[in-house]
Amino acid sequence: MKSLYFAAHQFRPPNSGARLRNYQLARQLAVRSSVTFLEMRSAGDEPYPYSDDPGVANVLSVDKGRTYTPSKILRGLAGPTPVTVLNCWSRRSAARLSDVLKSQQFDSVQIGGTQLIAYLAVLQELPYCPAIVVDWHNIESELMRRYADTTGNWVKKIAANRTARLIARVEDRLLETLGPHTVPSERERQNLLARCPGANIHVIPNGVDTTYYSPTIISEARRSAGKSDLKPTILFVGSMDYHANIDAVIQFSRTAWLEIARNHPDLHFTIVGRNPTTEVLALASDRIHVTGTVDDVRPFYASAIAVVVPLRSGSGTRIKILEAMAAGVPVVSTKIGAEGIDIKDGLHFLQADSGPEIAAAVHLIASSEEIRSRLSQAARELVCRTYDWSVIGDRLYEIHADLVESRTLCSLQKVC
Repeated sequence: MKSLYFAAHQFRPPNSGARLRNYQLARQLAVRSSVTFLEMRSAGDEPYPYSDDPGVANVLSVDKGRTYTPSKILRGLAGPTPVTVLNCWSRRSAARLSDVLKSQQFDSVQIGGTQLIAYLAVLQELPYCPAIVVDWHNIESELMRRYADTTGNWVKKIAANRTARLIARVEDRLLETLGPHTVPSERERQNLLARCPGANIHVIPNGVDTTYYSPTIISEARRSAGKSDLKPTILFVGSMDYHANIDAVIQFSRTAWLEIARNHPDLHFTIVGRNPTTEVLALASDRIHVTGTVDDVRPFYASAIAVVVPLRSGSGTRIKILEAMAAGVPVVSTKIGAEGIDIKDGLHFLQADSGPEIAAAVHLIASSEEIRSRLSQAARELVCRTYDWSVIGDRLYEIHADLVESRTLCSLQKVC
């Protein structure tokens, strides 16, 4: 089977949730079939040396151009096409996609992100009919609504609510006209089925490379990085130019961290993630560390006694939680932070939704080796059994293979 994987960003580096999901799903498909990855490069993105990465058969590029320009924002707010879709659309990109599709015949096409809906017309014009699978990294309209609920800026609140409504219309049209769809959790599947009961939706969860993040490998990575002197830390991992992560670390630093720091003078708080904003950089102090981009996050897990995920907004499932669980580090998360992952409060993680609750949960973990061991052992057993990328890759390949087979049978019946 030959597949094209079309995503709204570069194949590498996989340094955000969406990028990591597409990167791993494409590589898992490539283990089982031949995969060409068509990436979109934003203005300022540097070409990546893919000759060093044999994960897929080929990586092709198309320039996305500048996103969130004043023109795109205004057109997006005016509608009917939301800015998230406008950011990814250009006639030049459409022509490039058409050329790739016509240069060789693909059995299936995976679209990595609902914001690429404008390119469906290119697929529908082909002389052959590849099977199409649409992957939702999250429900974008839900993410935008939650942002509107948490922002204190009334202009941004109005714009976000307007954008959420426009995105929801695009999503509904996509659900009604195309399938199958894949989503990261059963919660999102049920959410979308409530909007479109006849939609063909499968759960393909986010995952983790459980070997790469195993405690033994993490200890080796720590020694190789020369970080044996790291202080015991409370850790947050995530892209630090993403509004939900920015809000999370700021609120945590202003509430829960004050009590944690007072009760545990040996602990430090470390924020690991690319492109920290000015607001995040301003949090840095003698006990709060903002790293920016790091080559390898694993040494930071080695010194962490807990990973906090104090999210109040956002959508989708958090790969950062799966990585922490695989690394054997206890997790403290809000309900929103942990949603979509099949984990139980008190067994695999501790749920805490306010500053005092988060501080109390961290105190419990920091004060008891037995609790740390119990949480980390149960969590790692779960991710190895259910959330390893190789297990997830089998499910995704079955969806593609079954769809291709059904289309082939249908074509043969028409011929006969």
